[in-house]
Amino acid sequence: MVNRHAELVRRIAHHLLMRLPPSVQLDDLIQAGMMGLIEAARNFDGSKGASFETYAGIRIRGAMLDEIRRGDWVPRSVHRNARAISDAINEVERETGIEARDADVAAKLKVSVDDYHRMLNDVNCGRMVAMEDMGVGEEIYAPDDTERPDLNHHRSRFQNALSEALKKLPERESIVLSLYYEEELNLKEIGAVLGVSESRVCQIHAQAMSRLKGRLVDWQQDTGII
Repeated sequence: MVNRHAELVRRIAHHLLMRLPPSVQLDDLIQAGMMGLIEAARNFDGSKGASFETYAGIRIRGAMLDEIRRGDWVPRSVHRNARAISDAINEVERETGIEARDADVAAKLKVSVDDYHRMLNDVNCGRMVAMEDMGVGEEIYAPDDTERPDLNHHRSRFQNALSEALKKLPERESIVLSLYYEEELNLKEIGAVLGVSESRVCQIHAQAMSRLKGRLVDWQQDTGII
């Protein structure tokens, strides 16, 4: 079973690699993915209703994402900036009741708009797999889900909240996420569609993810799901 699905590991690795910085190596993703495939072959239960390829694909991707997180190639300063941007967007929208614009967020952070855009570019390197981390667009299946109805309940509520948050994004941010995650266009291709530079697409993506993070943190706090 592992040998028959080894190509699935390579396919997922190449797909992820397109979205990651040059410092992430293909061989590392494949190695992590093979471990995920072996675990999937060991734990798969066909009576649950999912095909092995569907189940293995989720385990393989998860193993690769775990490897990326363990490597943590994003500097601490970028993590700090990511939190600061998300908090600033959230504060501006609470104060004004409307979508935070670039200039508003930059003013809240006490930086120039150009510096804010540079911060977004840096942050985006650590965010290109964030939607996968949240499970967007993926079928969720785990062997022990039937034993954890509370987990299913929380997952369902989170997915509903995420769906609502996505609908409320500014139009351009929503288009970028849709083209990137659903249509699987790269940043250059999205830029051609929108008539903007690849760098600008990167900034829009980072701002959209920061906006989503802030809104979902509020939802988690309000519902008690942390």
